[in-house]
Amino acid sequence: MVTDSSSPSDSERPRDDTRTEKPPRRARRTRMTGAERRQQLLEIGRTLFAAKGFEGTSVEEIAAKAGVSKPVVYEHFGGKEGLYAVVVDREMRRLLDMVTGSLTAGHPRELCEQAAFALLDYIEEYTDGFRILVRDSPIPQSTGSFASLISDIATQVEDILGREFKSRGFDPKLAPLYAQALVGMVALTGQWWLDVRRPKKAEVAAHLVNLAWHGLDGLEQKPKLIGHRKS
Repeated sequence: MVTDSSSPSDSERPRDDTRTEKPPRRARRTRMTGAERRQQLLEIGRTLFAAKGFEGTSVEEIAAKAGVSKPVVYEHFGGKEGLYAVVVDREMRRLLDMVTGSLTAGHPRELCEQAAFALLDYIEEYTDGFRILVRDSPIPQSTGSFASLISDIATQVEDILGREFKSRGFDPKLAPLYAQALVGMVALTGQWWLDVRRPKKAEVAAHLVNLAWHGLDGLEQKPKLIGHRKS
């Protein structure tokens, strides 16, 4: 029997490495702790509620964004309502803490500046949170509504105005009225600035304080109406 000497022996044949090559190992996914998952769901919910509102956001969408099943959302928050309530409560507390924590100066005008800056800082840094707060909440909150939050902030300002009124000979009983007016002015201006972002934050604060301070500076002790309506 004649053999073909030109054909390579088994030992000489090139090895097919693809047959013995092992597939690459998949990187193991790190499992989130319960606290990490809860925080992830809060952040996702906060973003979706800000963009779409409570009614426009579904548990399915929250779960899909988090890469989990719907029962995981229910396990942590009992449903969309529970998640929304926690998001709103956290934002309410954050805003209130920022405003009340900013009132550290001694001069009343600087206090007005600090309060205005605190609200504008919150809007700039926590835009999604502010968008959620200014919407009417569809479910009761343990911390109240945005209107009640503004009232809480006004109470802080009320004490400052009361002392200033008394030192200038004005009736300190009127301080709550002026406090509501001043804080409401800043809050509504903040809602407007939320979308336009012009002029710059410091300039907005300066104009707010300009109106508030010079309005208080020229305050009449007993203002009178000049129109035909008297009651």
